[in-house]
This record gives sequence, C-alpha cells and structure tokens, in this order.
Amino acid sequence: MKSRCPASYFNTAAVIDADGRYLGKYRKHHIPHCHPGFWEKFYFTPGDLGYPVFETKYARVGVYICYDRHFPEGARILGLNGAEIVFNPSATVAGLSEYLWELEQPAHAVANGYFVGAVNRVGVEKPWSIGEFYGKSYFCNPRGKIIAQASRDKDEVVVADLDLDMIAEVRKVWQFFRDRRPESYGPLTAQTGEAAAAD
Repeated sequence: MKSRCPASYFNTAAVIDADGRYLGKYRKHHIPHCHPGFWEKFYFTPGDLGYPVFETKYARVGVYICYDRHFPEGARILGLNGAEIVFNPSATVAGLSEYLWELEQPAHAVANGYFVGAVNRVGVEKPWSIGEFYGKSYFCNPRGKIIAQASRDKDEVVVADLDLDMIAEVRKVWQFFRDRRPESYGPLTAQTGEAAAAD
C-alpha cells in the first residue's frame, strides 16, 4: 500500500513572453515568518529551481518575489545569470518594511547594474485585514534612480521606457562583477556567528 505524501506549495511566478508563450517559472526562495498574516513557513516550501533568467522578446528577465528582496545574495545571482530587468511582485503592508521599499531594490539595481520593476498591491484585503498594502510600485534604473512610480492608494499601471544600453554604460564604470572575490565569500554559506545564533 502506497503512503500519500503531503503536497508542497510554492509561491511561484510564471513568466509569459509578449507573444503569450510560457517561458518558465521562479519559485520564491526566502519564506518569512515575521509578522502576523505573513507566517508563510506554515504553508510555503522554499524555492528549489535556482535563480533563472528568461530570454523574452524585449529583455532578459529575472524574478524575485516579495520577501526575497531583503536578501542581496539572490539579487546578485540574477545579475550574474544575465538579468537586465528583475521584477519583484510583492504584497507588502505599511509599517515594518515600508521604509525599505525605496531603499533595497534601488541598491540591488546599483550593485548589479540592471533595472528593477518593484510591484506592490494597494488597499486592504478582507476578511483578514492584516494592514494596508501601500502600493508605490516603481521602475528604477541601474544607477538606482526611480524613473516611474505609482501612487500609494489606488490601482495603477506603471509604464516606463527602459534604455537597456544603460546597463553596459553603468557596468563599464562600476566594475562590480569584475572585482568580485568569490574565494573569500565562504562565510555566506556557513551558518556561523550571530546570525546563526538568532535562528
């Protein structure tokens, strides 16, 4: 008699090209358990497909989902994998992380020389009412400048012209990929020190 295994659920983004073709998916790696309403470790499994970059009609696109944005490691891997635009779909409420919204993702754009499309919903979701989603979706360029942004309190579509040639211009000046020292980064994958003690 075969035993039934419980299903695994991933927070997943499907990547669809301009012509409607399904290119693949990204599964969220970093699972939060930090705020009422966001105890996702109870129901989501950490992503297991790496950090893929998809060749679309217009650009090489990577995805980083919501809480992932607090972790620079995956953002760097997306850059090393060739991403020109990284989209971060989010559902983030006012309060705890709002001040990071316009800080972390422009920093990823600068550190990795790509564009970021930061997406956040608006309003309150009933019946849970865990807080107000503060919107402010935006695009920023590889210099970290926000070039188009939505409002805080209403549904809007953000459209921006992204000059992909800027990526090469910025990377030629700031040689962050060239000057990396991977041989010295061992501690990033070793659970040592204060961070591990906090687990």
